[in-house]
Amino acid sequence: MSALDRARAVAPVLRELVADSGASGLALTTPGAVAWATGGANPPIDRTAPSDPSWVVVPAGGAKQIQVVTTVVEAPRLRAEGPFGELGWPIVEVGWSEAADFVRAAETILGCPAAAVAADGHPAFGHDASDAVIARRMALSLGEMDDLRALARDATAAVESALRIWRPGATDRAVAGAVAARVEAVGASAPVLLVGGDDRLRRFRHPVAVGRPMHDVAMVVLVAARGGLHVALTRYAARPAAIEQLGPGLDAVRAVHCAVLERCRPGVSAAELLGALDEAYEATGHAGAWREHYQGGPIGYAQREFELAPGQDDSIWWKFPLPENSAVAWNPSVGGGAKDEDTYLLGADGVEWLTASNDWPRVRCGRFERPAVLRVEPEGTIDES
Repeated sequence: MSALDRARAVAPVLRELVADSGASGLALTTPGAVAWATGGANPPIDRTAPSDPSWVVVPAGGAKQIQVVTTVVEAPRLRAEGPFGELGWPIVEVGWSEAADFVRAAETILGCPAAAVAADGHPAFGHDASDAVIARRMALSLGEMDDLRALARDATAAVESALRIWRPGATDRAVAGAVAARVEAVGASAPVLLVGGDDRLRRFRHPVAVGRPMHDVAMVVLVAARGGLHVALTRYAARPAAIEQLGPGLDAVRAVHCAVLERCRPGVSAAELLGALDEAYEATGHAGAWREHYQGGPIGYAQREFELAPGQDDSIWWKFPLPENSAVAWNPSVGGGAKDEDTYLLGADGVEWLTASNDWPRVRCGRFERPAVLRVEPEGTIDES
């Protein structure tokens, strides 16, 4: 869906956020929040920057128009390529050299001091609405869901195609390069891309690519982003002996993952899901293994909208009901190199597996299917049976 249509769908929610905050206006400053408000019309300039080069400023009430504050560098592109003219959102230019100019521009637009403004965590403003922003953006619109499905298809194809051409002895960096090239070719980025194999996979939970040959097994972990939205998945390819070695661990993490998916439905709380996860680890003979690695959770305009561990009942997210049409990406793992990760959408009729493909081997896990390990025969051919 176009950025224009996505932004139009979100605009009334932005007005509601201001009203609920009791502030004189709302300033969205972070990349995820700005992407949500603009329909993804803010491709990152610096992919590591905590603040977006464009801010969205939302006045209280409906009389004043939403406006965009950006630098003299970005304004010409946003006017030419963004949806803001069609939305009727004026673009206010400030200099690139003084960060305080953004705050002053927001104050001018809203007609009040920064202390009276809500924001998504920016310290210059008086009200912190970051949790409220995250809670509202988790329920995806129809356009956002369509875009998330498309991103999931592209991300899955990038990972699986790179593993299909891997041959024992090729390096982790070669595989990572193949994934990254395919991700960038479809206009996405890879904020997380891990590739590792053999002993490094068995020793480290995050085997980042270091140029090491992978002779027996290759694992790819990808978080892909486009239009502000994110998906996550993990896949393996291996020789038969390595598949056998990984088997017990993969069986365990798949069982944990499926136990959590069984509970995933609109309105479910993190407390219930993490309780199911904890119980499933114990049932598979890995009691407390969640302590060894983070377990994933809701995904969308961030790699994970929030992350919790079993027992963290002091968090505001502990009893938060996951809304219909929100996305999750769980990430159970056990020592020795086994993890299971994919992105799902929560619907009224159950979960929709977004990062699935029709031509990758699968195994049954209760009423779910999970990705199997792509079998690489000793001579280096791929067996897809």
